[in-house]
Amino acid sequence: MRLLEAENHKILHGDVLEALATVETGSVNLVFADPPYNIGKDFNGLKDFKEEDEYLEWSRAWIAECLRVLSPTGTFYLMTSTQMMPHFDLFCRARAHILSRIVWTYDSSGVQARRYFGSMWEPILHMVADPKAYTFNADEILVEAKTGAKRALIDYRKDPPQPYSTEKVPGNVWDFARVRFKMDEYEDHPSQKPEALLERVIKASSNAGDVVLDPFSGTFTTSAVAARLGRKSIGIEINEEYVKIGLRRVGIPSTYSEDELAKVKARKTKNKSKKDRTGEGITAPEVAQATLF
Repeated sequence: MRLLEAENHKILHGDVLEALATVETGSVNLVFADPPYNIGKDFNGLKDFKEEDEYLEWSRAWIAECLRVLSPTGTFYLMTSTQMMPHFDLFCRARAHILSRIVWTYDSSGVQARRYFGSMWEPILHMVADPKAYTFNADEILVEAKTGAKRALIDYRKDPPQPYSTEKVPGNVWDFARVRFKMDEYEDHPSQKPEALLERVIKASSNAGDVVLDPFSGTFTTSAVAARLGRKSIGIEINEEYVKIGLRRVGIPSTYSEDELAKVKARKTKNKSKKDRTGEGITAPEVAQATLF
């Protein structure tokens, strides 16, 4: 395992269980875990497990480690596929207190199932070590209270009378667009999570100066948002190409050249754009230049 760090931010390059073993017990205020879902995606050459039992055994091991490093007042957000969440839920409810079962819903991206109802959401388990002592900054994550019209009602129970609030704490159904190829935050990764989702998680469940851990950092969105919001971060990642993304996004010095850390814009899928299919628009050299920015 390799440690790369700057002030307040660390990247642990290596196996998740080996890396977690180096983290001090009870030292992390917030964990956000978005592991491989074991549904056949290729993470830059690293494939999923073949057997479900093997995947679940491995998952229980790293979840237990995340709970070990969580502080007594800490919070743990855990994502997985809709198929695997029942297994994770049963395992976690015996070891932590589940506050919310969150639904992250998004548009279909044009992908249509033909023999069943296609999935347009992913589950997030929101749990805490102690249900009587945990961080939840409601005022930091308020959203518009949509009622179909602007509320102009007055609460005459207060002295002096005050308009009713037009904001509220979000419910457990979160509507964030998935990261698209043309978005500025896009990175070359098959399951990148949006910055807006991580911003809500980090604002709600941590404070400035707290330690935020992501055991499967991928594009290091968790670490990047944590840094922007004044938190400390620990990002664990086994894939060197993704570690390079983390070094760039978090601003950690390294021996890699500027070219090696440059942002490369490539599609997550093998599907080609219309211009690529027809050969129209730009020439091959121009394509190569257009993918870097």
